[in-house]
Amino acid sequence: MEVKDVTIRCERLEMPLLSLDQLERLTGDDAGSVASELNAVLSPEWLASVGRIAAYRARQIREHPTDAPWLFRPILLRDPGQPRPAIGYLNFHGAPDERGMLEIGYTLLPEARGQGYAIEAVRAAFEWATRVHGIRHFRASVSPDNDRSLNLIGKLGFVQTGDQWDEVDGLELVFELRV
Repeated sequence: MEVKDVTIRCERLEMPLLSLDQLERLTGDDAGSVASELNAVLSPEWLASVGRIAAYRARQIREHPTDAPWLFRPILLRDPGQPRPAIGYLNFHGAPDERGMLEIGYTLLPEARGQGYAIEAVRAAFEWATRVHGIRHFRASVSPDNDRSLNLIGKLGFVQTGDQWDEVDGLELVFELRV
């Protein structure tokens, strides 16, 4: 059986896949052990920004274990030998759908925005999904007032295919990309 690399790497970033156990510890009182395992600095701001999504993804893995390889990844700055700061997170929303499409989600801490990290992380995630899993169809749902994400998906070549109402986020514009 082929072993698939689960850490996504690019020039300035690494995005390791977190296990169910790690997600549960992040949402509990043991984020320090996860930080040690990742050789990362998980700031209070980062931990506050990921609490809800980490709990949601942990529940998702318990209910749909086949989604696990696609889910939660901290975005860490590459710094060999040093604890790497977490500057955001990236995840697909689940396993590929019946059309072989993946939906991407990402967030950066405010101090990491405007430096090209988001587009680098998303490009690397798409390259990994294509290279390792043969995925060539991607989706993004973006709030109409999220100018940064709208700019990012425009640079990547996404095309708007519709809109939807999300119970948590409200109105979202739906975009797709084939690579």
